[in-house]
Amino acid sequence: NAPTLVNMYGITETTVHVSYLALDRATAASAISSTIGVNIPDLRVYVLDDRLQPVPPGVTGEMYVAGEGVALGYLGRPDLSAGRFVADPFAHLFGESGRRMYRSGDLARRRADGTLEYFGRGDQQVKIRGFRIELGEIEAVLATHPEVADVAVVVREDQPGDKRLVGYVVAAPGTDPVPAALREHAAATLPVHMVPSAVVVLDRLPLTGNGKLDRKALPAPGVPVNAAGRAPRTVREEQLCSIFAEVLGLPSAGVEDNFFDLGGHSLLAVRLAGRIRSAFGIE
Repeated sequence: NAPTLVNMYGITETTVHVSYLALDRATAASAISSTIGVNIPDLRVYVLDDRLQPVPPGVTGEMYVAGEGVALGYLGRPDLSAGRFVADPFAHLFGESGRRMYRSGDLARRRADGTLEYFGRGDQQVKIRGFRIELGEIEAVLATHPEVADVAVVVREDQPGDKRLVGYVVAAPGTDPVPAALREHAAATLPVHMVPSAVVVLDRLPLTGNGKLDRKALPAPGVPVNAAGRAPRTVREEQLCSIFAEVLGLPSAGVEDNFFDLGGHSLLAVRLAGRIRSAFGIE
């Protein structure tokens, strides 16, 4: 028989595998996220919310691992063990008592068929303007675009106090993705607060020496340009364009430019309204 390629998710605290998924060409080609399959026989994987309650299929939560293969704790580190190895509230359902489960810190969601999709570290979950955002979910949507071979989404704060989502994509061979089209692709699936304010196309994603994404090496997005936009024709249009550019921190803005495509958001819109009120004396 031909060898089988198996994708396995693992953590040191279970020495070392937790779940597995046998891959073939069809499953690899159809994957829109990091599918990590189902638990190995001597372990259980719970997907829980911040109150340790199971989340429904399709909802992202944190992975907890329980069962025979889980370590007892960290040798000589009772403080660290207490924070990561916590009481298993579901052990009695499996004929066990007094067992602990391991808090992985990783985010996942369970499909209707029971397989798990991995969405990265919980400490990479970010909060922007009051919304809690999982970057892995945005990456998974961008990755479904046929012209995207690789993707990373980060939060940038190039102007102090102004956090923005930025997507970085590597083009699939023989394609030339348009950033605006990729944002539209994301907007078709994601709520508006999860759509990157900019998408940057790179030849490759920068990596650290150990093969992880080098976030510090990702370039700042350039100034958005709307080549089809016309120049202002009246003094009032000129004033408005100037106010838009000032609020957005851009050198210029066109009459037909979209405020949100240029990086605007609801809080900046309030500031924009205030500047217009001051300049023209109207609401």
